[in-house]
Amino acid sequence: MNKKDGYVFVWPIGTRIIHWMMVLSFTTAFITSFYEYLLHDHVAFGFIFLIIIIYRIIWGFIGPDYAKFKTFKLKPSQLKHYFVEKIQNRWRKIPAGHNAASSWFTVWALTVGTVIVISGLLLYGIQEGKGLFRFLNDDYSQYMILLGYIHKYASYLFAAWAVIHIAGVMVEQFWHKTNMVFAMITGYKKTDGKDTKVKPYLSFFAYSIILIAIGTYFFIVSSNYNFLTIQKYTNINYKEIKPVFYNECGDCHKIYPPYLLPKKSWTRIMGALDNHFGEELTEANISKSQQSSILEFLVANSAETSKREASVKIMYSLGIRRPKAITKTPYWRETHKHIPLSVYKEKKIKDKSNCIACHKDFDQGNLDDMNILYQR
Repeated sequence: MNKKDGYVFVWPIGTRIIHWMMVLSFTTAFITSFYEYLLHDHVAFGFIFLIIIIYRIIWGFIGPDYAKFKTFKLKPSQLKHYFVEKIQNRWRKIPAGHNAASSWFTVWALTVGTVIVISGLLLYGIQEGKGLFRFLNDDYSQYMILLGYIHKYASYLFAAWAVIHIAGVMVEQFWHKTNMVFAMITGYKKTDGKDTKVKPYLSFFAYSIILIAIGTYFFIVSSNYNFLTIQKYTNINYKEIKPVFYNECGDCHKIYPPYLLPKKSWTRIMGALDNHFGEELTEANISKSQQSSILEFLVANSAETSKREASVKIMYSLGIRRPKAITKTPYWRETHKHIPLSVYKEKKIKDKSNCIACHKDFDQGNLDDMNILYQR
């Protein structure tokens, strides 16, 4: 006996909450991905998305009938019949469970979603040197560009697939008049069939997942670093490890981390101190032995020797070029292209080379996204 005449109860409350959590987590993670300083939030929402993907895969095997994969209509002939009937019969009766299109959509979304979360976890570890897979940064940093493309375009594909799904729901709502928009709000579908009955242990499982996902989000955002987001790279005490570099270079300007330029760039810079960015430095300023010691340190810790994101991407962007300034690298230009030129003229910044004005702890070799002070 159905609870509501002319309708079938298909989606229980737990399923509906988790569905909208998936929508919210993916949408928010997608938006925050465009802002470097929001990486921490991106990761927090990404973990919600990860937990829900895992839940939905498990739910496809143990959940109620309408949610199980074995009830999906995945034969090509069924998909063809769905679209033919959709075109020919505006008033056709919809199934209580997944139709052929939504069956394919769910499987495809879970597949692409899995690619997104796996590539995201690996990218976070390999590129950022953070999280559960930060140990992979040492040996697999050469794959961060490839992983970045996979994660990015899988997300675009998922977003496009979601738009198609929404369009399909709108067609059902306004052309076929099936009241589909409200199905994932009320839980009821306008059709024939048996109401869903959820066993207590399944409800407990669904509600537990909801609490775990929400708890994980607040656990991540409550502190900058925990076991899910802990970082490999922290501040470098240049004053302690190389006093001559810190004191002599830092006497005129904030020091620049050696890993931001390749060996030949540092060699060019140190070999032209008579015109050091408009200043003439002589042996009275810095002795030959000090120059040699500083150059040795810069070369030993140059971009080629580092597995940090900035180092790998700077080298990838340079090709055969070896500029004398970080601001001349294609990577720097790409990551700062959204910033209006007027920003660099502000009193607190004054020049593009004043990196520490926007990057907290820059002179300690820390380029963590969360340390970005100016968000433009």
